Amino acid sequence: MSPRKKHGRAFGRGLSVLILLALAAMVAYGWWDFSRFSRTPLHVTQVGQSIDVGKGSSLRDVVGQLREQGLDAHHPLYWRALAEQMRVAGKLHAGEYAIVAGMTPRDMLNNMAAGKVLQRNFTIVDGWSFRDVRQALARADKLKQDVAGLDDAAIMAKLGAPGETPEGRFLPETYAYVKGDSDLDVLRRAYAAMSKTVDVLWAQRDKDLPLATPYDALILASIVEKETGRADERPRIAGVFIRRLQLHMLLQTDPTVIYGMGESYAGNIRRADLTTDTPYNTYTRAGLPPTPIAMPGRPAIEAALHPAQGKELYFVARGDGSHVFSSTLDEHNRNVACYQLKRCP
Repeated sequence: MSPRKKHGRAFGRGLSVLILLALAAMVAYGWWDFSRFSRTPLHVTQVGQSIDVGKGSSLRDVVGQLREQGLDAHHPLYWRALAEQMRVAGKLHAGEYAIVAGMTPRDMLNNMAAGKVLQRNFTIVDGWSFRDVRQALARADKLKQDVAGLDDAAIMAKLGAPGETPEGRFLPETYAYVKGDSDLDVLRRAYAAMSKTVDVLWAQRDKDLPLATPYDALILASIVEKETGRADERPRIAGVFIRRLQLHMLLQTDPTVIYGMGESYAGNIRRADLTTDTPYNTYTRAGLPPTPIAMPGRPAIEAALHPAQGKELYFVARGDGSHVFSSTLDEHNRNVACYQLKRCP
């Protein structure tokens, strides 16, 4: 063999080795880059970012949304390869997904494969009126508005409770919802939660209470809720009202008067308001008002059904959120003079 042929073969073998080495280097780099991609957090630029995966969306559609939001700029092939590696390709659920700081592509695909959609919370606050609830629902983010054009009676009919008044019927609690849920869905859950709570607590009530029905307990609990936010005072205040009912005394509680005034209430209650008769004026009408006046929380319901024992028939606000209790009218008048008229001896 001539030196020229030997040199040509040696060159060919060297070139093949170089090509193989180059290919190996490219594969190694590609694998390293792919691994880095799967572990690198998405480029989250603001709090509260999310991605909405519609029904029938492809992985390419998802990547397109990520690019539009500036969260990712990798080639769709990387996402496809990662989905295949994780065995979730074709298994991604529709829905809205949160994108949070530190989340990697692997994390996101895991969430989509598991259907861990973004949940938001709606809280009904103890003591809210149904009007407060409706206003808060109207402001809730990503919650479908199905009750906006309905009056209260129509809403209750939609909930399967025609003829019921909505006041007091929804349990103060935090309810999770996802995009696509409606305000009616939240109300339905809150209504069911209150019904179940009242049924359970009513079955465990003290004996000989002057409350004929679970609804009576709900009405009384709503008054207790509006009278105090202090846990230690709820049973005492409930006890005052229970004894007044037993003695056929007027309840004489300002929150019911205020509720009966409706939108005419301007922040102050006057003597004339106490003598102006409405169905909710417990200074002019005996017994409980016709409906609850707010949404009572579970502690207020428990207090109404397990009132504190004693002889107290009166209480007056100190001005610091607490109350002074008394058993006689003379003592009560002295407390009123001291704590409300600032005429303490």
